[in-house]
Amino acid sequence: MSATVTSSSTLALDSTPRHDWSFDEIEALFAQPFNDLMFKAQTIHRQHFDANAVQVSTLLSIKTGACPEDCKYCPQSGHYNTGLDKEKLLEIEKVVAQARSAKDAGASRFCMGAAWRSPRQRDLDVVLEMVKQVKALGLETCMTLGMVDGDQARQLADAGLDYYNHNLDTSPEYYGEIITTRSYADRLDTLGNVRDAGMKICSGGILGMGESARDRAGLLRQLANLSPHPESVPINMLVKVPGTPLENVEDLDPIEYLRAIAVARIMMPASHVRLSAGREQMDESTQALAFMAGANSIFYGDTLLTTGNPQVERDKALFAKLGLHPEQRESCATDEQQAEALSREVKRQASVAQSEQYYDAAV
Repeated sequence: MSATVTSSSTLALDSTPRHDWSFDEIEALFAQPFNDLMFKAQTIHRQHFDANAVQVSTLLSIKTGACPEDCKYCPQSGHYNTGLDKEKLLEIEKVVAQARSAKDAGASRFCMGAAWRSPRQRDLDVVLEMVKQVKALGLETCMTLGMVDGDQARQLADAGLDYYNHNLDTSPEYYGEIITTRSYADRLDTLGNVRDAGMKICSGGILGMGESARDRAGLLRQLANLSPHPESVPINMLVKVPGTPLENVEDLDPIEYLRAIAVARIMMPASHVRLSAGREQMDESTQALAFMAGANSIFYGDTLLTTGNPQVERDKALFAKLGLHPEQRESCATDEQQAEALSREVKRQASVAQSEQYYDAAV
């Protein structure tokens, strides 16, 4: 009995953010007994967050398919035949309506994703207006548009974009097995441009792509050694889509996934750690343990870009069962932004020209 108490009580629970993690330290965390690892992650989580609050986001694909990148996990890649139809960039009014519905359903952040290698300026102009109008609803805004340079990042920041999502996907060593059309340095450069423009970063990776345990440690090392840490860290479980090169990869043990959530929480104590893609395949027990391990963000809704996500009512029932509640935040729309949004709406309704349902931004 005393030995067990001593083992738990001697765990280091210093949650001061660090940016100098070594492989040995990270692998030692992964190797801890599961109960000790969960205890440490939960303790650190409670030092920074309400343990029963979960940040809720909704993700909308604003331009789907025909991406020129060859990411082996992605059904939107133009390199693979997954049966996904190519769609044009959604019109602004459609996006704002979806954002309003998401807010009514309890979301506090609205994320918009476009299947581009990098946005062209004429497309970016439309995206900037989306950001302004969604922001005016009082929602946090997030975009994932592929690679952005310094000027594009500044334009997004000036429009009021809160977060930019750009995942590292996996470790630098395994990256070439998954993607060949964009380098790891390209991804880090985009994150640097976003940070320099003053925006917050949403960056994580995908587990279960055939990587080794050391690769999972390497991914978290890259993320945690960024300074500052990404404010949001999505830890995705691979969704195996027929037609992609990874459709038959071996499933990752859920316990290994939970260990990664816990280690991410320990290494990035003040970041939101998100259960993202793959949550539909997780049973309630796995999700409950993930929340216990320090996950405190989810995507809410029926789809995650092009893959399934637990339905809203099912999520509400799970929250009720676990005693969880959506994280609350103040409206991020200023009076000036709300006035601008009202002015735009008046002008839109007064316009004689009827806008088309879609704006052509196909690659």
